[in-house]
Order: sequence, then C-alpha cells, then structure tokens
Amino acid sequence: MAWARVSLWALCALRVALATVYFQEEFLDGERWRNRWVPSTNDSRLGHFRLSSGKFYGHKEKDKGLQTTQDSRFYAISARFPPFSNKGRTLVLQYTVKHEQKMDCGGGYVKLFPADLDPRTLNSQSPYYIMFGPDICGFDFKKVHVILQFKNEYHANKKTIKCKVDGFTHLYTLILRPDLTYEVKIDGQSTELGSIEHDWHLTSLRKTAAMVVAAAADTDQGRARTAQDWKKHFLDARANKPSDWNSELDRDWPGPMLQKPPYQDGLKPEGINPDIWLHEKMSSTSYLAQYDLSEFENIGAIGLELWQVRSGTIFDNFLLTDDEAYAENFGKATWGQTKGPEKEMDDILIKEELIRAREEEEDELLEGRGHKPQDAFRPFHRRQEL
Repeated sequence: MAWARVSLWALCALRVALATVYFQEEFLDGERWRNRWVPSTNDSRLGHFRLSSGKFYGHKEKDKGLQTTQDSRFYAISARFPPFSNKGRTLVLQYTVKHEQKMDCGGGYVKLFPADLDPRTLNSQSPYYIMFGPDICGFDFKKVHVILQFKNEYHANKKTIKCKVDGFTHLYTLILRPDLTYEVKIDGQSTELGSIEHDWHLTSLRKTAAMVVAAAADTDQGRARTAQDWKKHFLDARANKPSDWNSELDRDWPGPMLQKPPYQDGLKPEGINPDIWLHEKMSSTSYLAQYDLSEFENIGAIGLELWQVRSGTIFDNFLLTDDEAYAENFGKATWGQTKGPEKEMDDILIKEELIRAREEEEDELLEGRGHKPQDAFRPFHRRQEL
C-alpha cells in the first residue's frame, strides 16, 4: 500500500511537470505587481486598482488581488506573457472574483487578447479572443459570459449560465478542448458543458461555411469530370487486340494500358492529381472543421476591461494552462484553502456589526431622552441585557 501511495504521488508530480502554464498570477510579491500589470491611459476617467484582500478574507496575504476602488467607472488593465497558440491543445482559463460590495451592476469578467495589444490604449474597442466571467446588472441580469472571437466577430454561448451573486470569493473556470467541447466550472463544480458547434450563436459563420461547402462541391464536380476524361483513355486491350496479332510469334497481348491523352485546353498530365480517379474525395459536412472557434494563434495578454457602478470587486489567482488537472489542483491550493476561513471571518464581522448597531441604537435612545433625569432612566439601561 505504501508503494502504491508513492506511485500515485509520482504520477501526480509527473502530470504537473508535463503541464504547460502560460500565465499564473497570485499577487504574492506585494507592490511588484505593478511591474507586470499595466493600466490603460486611454482615458483619464478610468478607475484605479489597488492590491487588497478586502474587509474579510481567508488569508490576508494569499487573498490579495486587484480591487476596483472608484464607483461608476470604467476599468482597463492588462498583463502580457510570451505569445502562444492553443491549436490542437486544451486551453484552461481560470481566476477568482469576489464582489465584496454585493454587486448591483457591473462586470467581473476577464478577457484574453492577441499579443499585439497595446496595454496603454486598452479600451472597450480593443479586439479580444475570449471574454469569460460573471456580469451582473439589476435583478434579471446575472450571467456568466462565454464569448469567442472569429474573423473579428464575437460569438456568444446561447445558454444562460447563472453566476454567483453573494459577496464571497468564487472560482471561475473555462475549458476549451480540441475536440470542440467546452466546460464551465464554478467553485470547481461543472455548471455547463457541451459542444461549441451546438451551443454558440453561429448564424453568420454558417452562411460563410455554406458558401465554402458549395464552392468545394463545384470543385469536386469539376474534378469528377476530369476523372471521367482520364478514364476514357483506359482501354480494354484484349477487346481491341489487332486481328493479325500472333501470340506465338508476337508474345501475349500486354493487356490493359493507359494511353496518354493529348494536351487539351492547356491542361498537362502532371497538373492532374493521379489519385483523383482512384478515390472520391468527400466534402466536410462540419463547418467548424474549417472554422474552429476554440483555437487562437497568437494569445499574448490577459486583462480586465469592464464597467462597475459600485466598486470593491477583487480579482485574483489568474491561470492559463493546457492541463485541466493542474488547474483543478491550483484552484484547490488557492481558493480551496481560503474559502472556509473567509466565511468564518465574515460571520465574526457580522456579529460585531450587530453589536455596534445595538450600541448605536442605545446611544441614540439615550440622547433622545437626555432631558430626563439620569436616575429615572438608569434602571432601563443595562448593556448585559442587550
């Protein structure tokens, strides 16, 4: 059994070693985060971020993240990393967000950008690859965005994915797999999953793909006609054997052979695919085989570009990787370790606030009856009875 446990740990360590981590940010080095994250200077009215763990937390240092600080402001900030492509590989985007202010209207999502993003000019018009995370406004709009870009158009998941609306820290995970499936997790639990082909609004994409398929069909028909022309030059040699052929003197008739056709319309034999008359090529019926919404060639930045009516949201534990197991373990080691203590501290603060509220009520009552003799009121004022 001991050997089995050692082997299991060895396998886990190997899995982690094989994972590719493109970006990871926990804000554990104090104010050095400013060397990595660049605020946009596109507009002087943009809100400012600070590093904070908030009013309540599970661990004062580990729970520090980027916090919005000004009400009714747009925010724009980003961090760069070495560009990469997720073509043929899983892509996991994960982070934590905490609406400490009990969000009434504002975004809590993140965006992935191309490597050519200029962080100083980041704004709502900056092209992005992926937009993922919660967005809340009023009582009826509380959803998780999953928006993917293709050919400068943005395609949204057509399913309604509900987000968390309380004031605690929550873990959001998006997984895009090379088999064109996806999964959204909240707090480590699968919330939505399925096929990108079926769960995205792809009207414009379907039109484009239909045109490509039609053009491919026309091409295949042309190739079929060319193949038929070639087949005409296959002769049944025995059926066309000369009448004066003597097999004993001239040996056996050589059998079927290919007769070269004359050049027609500028067409040369070497310009024809020799396999075209051997295999009929099938046209792809999947538009996503050519238009893959889950693959991006030049991912190079992650950022926050959003609006908030009331500030106070904290963003932390950013992760980009190609390994789902690594992301799960990272979530457990960060959010998983502090979520319990965070709620415990919040319970303590609530009790303290209740005590203070009662004290304030008591003080107001005393002030309201200040004109009465102190001896007359004193029997009714006992803190131990509150």
